[in-house]
Amino acid sequence: MAKRAGYRDRTDAGERLADEVAALVARLPGPPAACLVLGLPRGGVPVAARIGARLGAPVDVLVVRKIGAPGHVELAIGAVAAGVAGAGGAPVLNDELIARLGLSANQVAVRTDVAGRELAERCNRLRGDRPSFSATGRTVVVVDDGMATGATMRAAVMALRATAPAAIVVAVPVGAPEACAALEALVDELVCPLQPRGFRAVGQWYDDFSETTDDEVRRLLDASPGSRS
Repeated sequence: MAKRAGYRDRTDAGERLADEVAALVARLPGPPAACLVLGLPRGGVPVAARIGARLGAPVDVLVVRKIGAPGHVELAIGAVAAGVAGAGGAPVLNDELIARLGLSANQVAVRTDVAGRELAERCNRLRGDRPSFSATGRTVVVVDDGMATGATMRAAVMALRATAPAAIVVAVPVGAPEACAALEALVDELVCPLQPRGFRAVGQWYDDFSETTDDEVRRLLDASPGSRS
């Protein structure tokens, strides 16, 4: 029986994604070395590491938390990010959605405070005293190990847009078709080679989907040349 489509593990996914991302980046303005590759924690970082190695570009982690709407935390009314210069932990809010939901300033502040505390705790674990990286004027490749609803990736894109990158490329090995279609309108380029019908969960498309640890994230970041720029 033929083996189903999918990946052995996150490293395999990154290696198989890397050539397509490299070909795309080569068509964008600026040299590939001017790119910045950002993995979403934690599972996106091993995938990002292989893409960064192929591009010869620094790899870092973008720690992001969406600001969930009251009573519907999966609906992002904004995002906060840490590690990226220009974001500075300040929230990026979706004012149109906030107005449509009729949320008060106090409701938004409460939800923003919750997201900020969660962000600070996770950033401390993953980044420690690493200096902020700059995305301004650079082609930024944002990577995760897969995309189900796309909510976290949308929050990441929202936060990055505030820092004025030259272009945002999202690269994921596998994603739900509807999530990919929704995200494609928000970024400059989307690379997602596997968009299966009947998508249920990211893990079903990996033979090994064991949890990526905080230690592994830190090790991969330390191994990336220039990742502290």
